[in-house]
Amino acid sequence: MINLNVFSQILSLIDRELFKDLVSKHKSDKHQKGINSWTHLVSMLFCHFSSADSVRDISNGLRSTTGNLNHLGVVRAPSKSNIS
Repeated sequence: MINLNVFSQILSLIDRELFKDLVSKHKSDKHQKGINSWTHLVSMLFCHFSSADSVRDISNGLRSTTGNLNHLGVVRAPSKSNIS
């Protein structure tokens, strides 16, 4: 599994204000159901860096780190249906 300290350092390289501006500009959170754009980005990066093979791997991996997700800017771990 991925080390969350390294993962949070990788996420810190992303400018959150620029990300929020782009989300507002392109209205990507307008019709969101369940998770926002930031949570989706964190999920997809987690998938890549943890070498997850399925949606279940992503969901279970993020759910196993629930206490640490707040530090990444994620309120709660997304479900399998939200990720897909």
